[in-house]
Amino acid sequence: MQIRKVKILGSGKYMPKRVITAREMDELLDVPAGWVEKKSDVLQRHFVEDETASQMGAFAAQEALKQAGLAFSDIDCLVCTSGTMEQPIPSTASLIQRAMGEDHSGVPSFDINSTCLSFLTGFDVMSYMVTSGRYRRVLLVATEIASVGLNWAHKESAALFGDGAAAVVIGPAEEQESSRIVCSAMQTYSQGAHLSQIRGGGTGAHALTEQEEAAFLFEMDGQGIYKMASRILPGFVASLLQQASCAMKDIQLVVPHQGSAMAMRLISRKLGISQEQLMFITPTHGNTIAASIPMGLHEAIRERRIDRGSRVLLLGTSAGLSVGGMILDY
Repeated sequence: MQIRKVKILGSGKYMPKRVITAREMDELLDVPAGWVEKKSDVLQRHFVEDETASQMGAFAAQEALKQAGLAFSDIDCLVCTSGTMEQPIPSTASLIQRAMGEDHSGVPSFDINSTCLSFLTGFDVMSYMVTSGRYRRVLLVATEIASVGLNWAHKESAALFGDGAAAVVIGPAEEQESSRIVCSAMQTYSQGAHLSQIRGGGTGAHALTEQEEAAFLFEMDGQGIYKMASRILPGFVASLLQQASCAMKDIQLVVPHQGSAMAMRLISRKLGISQEQLMFITPTHGNTIAASIPMGLHEAIRERRIDRGSRVLLLGTSAGLSVGGMILDY
């Protein structure tokens, strides 16, 4: 069963208080003026000051509930769909529940993590739970703090990232409504697992064992990821469009993972995605990991770039190396 009568009821976003301009990033990275903007296309991004991931997720979740005209008591399940975690145990979702002041609610709360594709994966998995009737309304929250794990010696990757959170509420669509998930897919090619990783912090390289500091910082081979993704994505997207019985020209808006702006432009050209179709928020957000797709979706709704019934493609890559996509009628 690919088609699911599920719709987005509301969306929300939270950006940390501290704004970091491209010029400030030039100084932080100790590079010539204009280098960060040229390399990343990120004019500004946000870094946390005193906010935690769970607090940011709670703010975004409250906005999503408000947009949906719902209260937390209307929610059957809370899922954190983030690539980073606030702490190894417990799940970030339970910390978000507590940050929302709902720590006595009993609402099941857990995490789904496929790094940058976590929101898309969570949306996909939980849509089946909604369709089956297991849950009626699900709150999906992606909250990311990239800034604490950046390796400032790896200037090209450090220049890309920002912090922030986004959330959506999903629920069943009525039969007469046009909203639905048309199809979705994910593929993982683990020969690329080393291309994007943080090696330390898990059981393989525990914090209490002898590890160099770099093991606990983010490392990425951007060129290697681009080469793999550009080889895999055309066939992957063609298959997804075939499942939906449509062509790229039938897609009103493409909301991609906001990774490398240069790679996004090159791949968009290869996939036949026009500039008008692309929801491009990288210049004002940076790469916010799994929060980037729901942030782009939230902005598209807010800016009225999509209306009910608009056909939307959510598309991205993640560490693993994985590619994922979903076609939905908003």
